[in-house]
Amino acid sequence: MECEFATVNSNQDEIKAIFEKTKTIAIIGCSPDTSKASNMVASYLKNAGFTIVPVYPKEDEILGEKVYRSLKDIPFKVDMVDIFRKPEVIAQVVDACIERGDIDCVWTQLGLVNNAAAQKACDAGMKVVQNHCTKIEHKAIFG
Repeated sequence: MECEFATVNSNQDEIKAIFEKTKTIAIIGCSPDTSKASNMVASYLKNAGFTIVPVYPKEDEILGEKVYRSLKDIPFKVDMVDIFRKPEVIAQVVDACIERGDIDCVWTQLGLVNNAAAQKACDAGMKVVQNHCTKIEHKAIFG
């Protein structure tokens, strides 16, 4: 797959508003390995006061939180879905977000862009942030 430039994206003011509204973040691809970016970002977000929900195919607990196998298995409201998966998987995650109907924001990490999926999320009423790190952005805005 060729690298895409993010043509669908929130601006800095929208990103700040997303963080201010968000309480619960599902981390898609949250690794139990503490040296992995997904684990470090999830740890930062948890320490920043967000409820994190690891979504990972294995493990029962990551960072002291119950692990769910998929987004559809989470039995409570999720405000943001933070994606640490390859661009070709993003469309499936967006479809799961749309199916749930309670996701406010889809966020893809640095290097991850899927404009077609992002547009689909926007059309379904979700905010979209692509190719940005939640940890970096949160730290830059809120210190």
